[in-house]
Amino acid sequence: MNDYLYGELSVIAMKGTEEFSGKVDNYLKEWRWHVEDESFIVKADCPRFGTGEGKGLVGQSMRGHDVYIIVDCFNYGVTYKMYGQTVPMSPDDHYCDLKRIIGAIGGKARRISVIMPMLYCGRQHNRTSRESLDCASSLQELINMGVSNIITFDAHDPRVQNAIPLGGFDNVRPTYQMIKALIKTVPDIKIDRDNLMIISPDEGGMSRCMYYSSTLGLDLGTFYKRRNYSIVVDGMNPIEAHEFLGSDLTGKDVIVVDDMISSGSSIIDVAKQLKERGANRIFVFTSFGLFCNGLEKMDKAYEEGLFDRIFTTNLIYRSPELLKREWYSEVDLSKYVAYIIDTLNHDETISNLLNPSKRIHKLLDKHRAATENK
Repeated sequence: MNDYLYGELSVIAMKGTEEFSGKVDNYLKEWRWHVEDESFIVKADCPRFGTGEGKGLVGQSMRGHDVYIIVDCFNYGVTYKMYGQTVPMSPDDHYCDLKRIIGAIGGKARRISVIMPMLYCGRQHNRTSRESLDCASSLQELINMGVSNIITFDAHDPRVQNAIPLGGFDNVRPTYQMIKALIKTVPDIKIDRDNLMIISPDEGGMSRCMYYSSTLGLDLGTFYKRRNYSIVVDGMNPIEAHEFLGSDLTGKDVIVVDDMISSGSSIIDVAKQLKERGANRIFVFTSFGLFCNGLEKMDKAYEEGLFDRIFTTNLIYRSPELLKREWYSEVDLSKYVAYIIDTLNHDETISNLLNPSKRIHKLLDKHRAATENK
């Protein structure tokens, strides 16, 4: 890596990302031999008035800096007071605070990059009736405010980047980290066609599953969702059934790959059908575990033996209750994010970071060698 820096590195941790950003900061300091007491993290805050209105404050000048703002728009664990009531921050609140901080920088930074692991309004990415295009609008708004790069993880539909054709947009997938976590957690896993299969829970997730299957050399199966388009429940057409397309599952372990778990109903329904088709152990890879309706449903499914383990990243908020679950494994992405920031700050390409196939094959060779020696 060259010694040229695009600008003095500064990291801004939005509310709710302090722990994750602290880990990223530690890696950056370790790699750059930074003074132990110093930090790349710049103090910033978004205090609120009693009405719930807010403002953005940055603790120092950002003139000429290369600024990376880390924001978790889905951290409902952060609260504020409004008319004396404690209110959890919504995705809209987090997004507005992000804009406030960009506004507080005042156009003085040399470059601003936003690291938004789960894309704000990422599920409102296309238009099927008279409805808003929130994700496209927010991306355009950030670019118009002076943001050069938007870095997100496992976007629900990465084609939304077409809304900002002249703006930087990188969609990162944590494939390598997920596989590494699986091997560490389940050391007896056999990664070959006879013992393991990749499953997509719907047609929309086929591209990420195709990458897993081709890289690991495994067969791929998929479900398609049969929806009832005559009614709308919670803003969506409810799923009536998941229909399976794929080869025989009898006796095979299965990895179900998706971008997020919202209520958990889809994953449970898919797991039921996989078990009915003779699947052995079921592991779930999902970048973002939202669990909007609580954990009780997942607890019951685990007790019934419908799945063995769920892997999610630490890119967004995980409730303390989730972290205590026996069926849950966390995949740490802080070092990966630090690599991305360090590489971009040196004004170099992150193409090798976005395509980890060589690292995956090296990991698989090591795992297979260890398994054969036992």
